[in-house]
Amino acid sequence: MTNSIRFVAELDGIPANKLSGFFVGWPNPPGDDQFARILRGSSHIVLAVDDDADGRVVGFITAISDGVLSAYIPLLEVLPEWQHRGIGSDLVQRMLDQLEPLYMIDLCCDDEMMPFYDRFGFTRGRSMLKRSYPHQAGRAIDGGTHTDD
Repeated sequence: MTNSIRFVAELDGIPANKLSGFFVGWPNPPGDDQFARILRGSSHIVLAVDDDADGRVVGFITAISDGVLSAYIPLLEVLPEWQHRGIGSDLVQRMLDQLEPLYMIDLCCDDEMMPFYDRFGFTRGRSMLKRSYPHQAGRAIDGGTHTDD
């Protein structure tokens, strides 16, 4: 990993224009503003910021937790040009450190990512998933009502 990477656990001071380039391969990726809303709405985040790249966020991980028993890690991504430098591993470890007091930490991943998560003590299991790909760009739920903010 490069020495110019610093890790932060909050979005304060990071403008939306430093969040571009993520969600590679998604047919309807969230825009920078929507991505900022995803980060603000997560109970835990860790961002990898490259100070040599003018403070650009080059990787992130999010978690959603009840703060008592469980957490779910829905997103981990490192920009393609920063991959294979240990940034993803650092992000996962820092998130696991934040969530350490909890009984269960779950995530879903593609088969090819399982060996990566094996290294952190995750156990392979079964899961059920429901996806609404037309909503992938990010619709907000406010008080049980869907909105298109």
